Amino acid sequence: EKLVELAQKNAEMVLAQDIDKLQREKRRTTGAVKEIEELLGIDRACRMEASDISNISGAQSVGSMVVYQDGRPKRNDYRKFRIRTVVGPNDYASMEEVLTRRFTHENDSSFDAMPDLIMMDGGRGQVNICLGVLERLGLDIKVCGMVKDDNHNTRGLYYNNVEIPIDRHSEGFKLITRVQDEAHRFAIEYHRSLRSKKQVSSVLDEIEGIGPARRKALMKHFLDIDKIRNANVSELMEAEGITENVAQNIYKYFH
Repeated sequence: EKLVELAQKNAEMVLAQDIDKLQREKRRTTGAVKEIEELLGIDRACRMEASDISNISGAQSVGSMVVYQDGRPKRNDYRKFRIRTVVGPNDYASMEEVLTRRFTHENDSSFDAMPDLIMMDGGRGQVNICLGVLERLGLDIKVCGMVKDDNHNTRGLYYNNVEIPIDRHSEGFKLITRVQDEAHRFAIEYHRSLRSKKQVSSVLDEIEGIGPARRKALMKHFLDIDKIRNANVSELMEAEGITENVAQNIYKYFH
């Protein structure tokens, strides 16, 4: 009887903890979305999209698109863009290209789902870029800007030509910050991967006997440029297509 009573008490305690956890998660996600809807005075913001641009002095500019559904990241719908039409560090023009390509689908059926709200990383300028693209394409989608202060911290939302302050302790504010940070992280991550690939290519392409196929084979076998640099001739020959002469060339290049 005591064991049954103990089991019931444990079950009640676990259930109470689970209910509390679910309520916290609801406040953090759908509750936060509701706060944003009320803040902007809109009926629906279930699907939110945000984009960001990343480059270093305009080199290898890339764009990111992240999606939040009911306050949760929907990573299968994230997309990356290599900027094609813009030369130099022009974030406005780069963002215009990203948004245009996103809303003209680019033969990607996953783009068929339209956002309820587009959240731009910035104020009036970024919002107007987005509104211009939507107007040109005949789309009616709500757009707000996530405005930052001088310390690069989010301070409010820009919507309908007005900056709306928001309680920094609210769940809505925390969700806005997560969306903003995620768009930035995703763009930076993609840019780093491209820079890494370019650096690997530029180093290995300088070695006599190394073309695209052997470069790919080396990276597939060693996974890291430093491991190639530290390998001896015998180890280099373990990679597909690497002959002794080519292995000697690689070893001499790095040593």
